[in-house]
Amino acid sequence: MNIVVREASHEDAQLIAHLTRNCWSEKVAVTSSGHQESAERVSNDLMQGGGFVLLVNEEPAGSVRWLPLDAEPDCWEMLRMGVLPAFRGDALSQHLLEAVIHAAQTAGVEELRLGVRSDQPRLLDLYAAFEFELAPELEYSHANPSEPAPHVMRRFLKN
Repeated sequence: MNIVVREASHEDAQLIAHLTRNCWSEKVAVTSSGHQESAERVSNDLMQGGGFVLLVNEEPAGSVRWLPLDAEPDCWEMLRMGVLPAFRGDALSQHLLEAVIHAAQTAGVEELRLGVRSDQPRLLDLYAAFEFELAPELEYSHANPSEPAPHVMRRFLKN
């Protein structure tokens, strides 16, 4: 299996929107805004922050994005990480997670944050394995106000 994680470009907006919707399908509650992901939103996120596309044998298999927090530019918030159903079970999401961590360290970012939906507690262990810790005192800035608040996790980076 040939695994490549490449930086996303603005030309990837449609692809990433498609990947997100398909990664969310039958995996994430239908009320999640990820099911309505648009190329316009992805393009905006990429302009403000960045992202990665996961390729397996040259086929798009997943993606992730991040945005700097307005009030804390040395902190990035990760969002919309997902791997397509056909590629699950091989721990491929760790490649996306490691890519964001490395990019943040290279950029001198001090902290990464992410939100875990309250209906997906099994993901807490995945992120904890990468040194993310629960931060109940924080609010996730991209939370859907019509849903239960997600668990916020953070990782302080050593630069």
